[in-house]
Amino acid sequence: MTIKNTTITKGFIISGLMNASVLIFSRLFTNSTIAEFDPNVMSNFGLLMILIWGLAYISVAKSYDKVKWLVGIFAIEKLIYGCVWIHWILNNNISEVYEKDLMAGVFYSIYGINDWVFFIFFIVVFLRLSKLKDNG
Repeated sequence: MTIKNTTITKGFIISGLMNASVLIFSRLFTNSTIAEFDPNVMSNFGLLMILIWGLAYISVAKSYDKVKWLVGIFAIEKLIYGCVWIHWILNNNISEVYEKDLMAGVFYSIYGINDWVFFIFFIVVFLRLSKLKDNG
């Protein structure tokens, strides 16, 4: 399977925009329900850091091929958030979040799926870059 460079660039931009969606779900960091249900990871500071990671993805969208190891770090970061989400889903009642706030409920329902999708994306890009470097 060959992925075009333009498709990969779009993937980095989409990943960044998905992270930036925390601005919507958190209502510009005013939605206290998100932090209430996971104060260690999803505090306003944690949400701000998610936004910063998103900006990092966008910043390398057109030069990702020059930062293979950073792409690998992006994959690790997504793996960590994906695992944290699975742990959260297994140990919490999502309906309680929905009862308190619809936007927070939607956020907790989808953020981990997003992280797993982009973990796979970043791993595929990292492996592609590793193969290119080995053959080049």
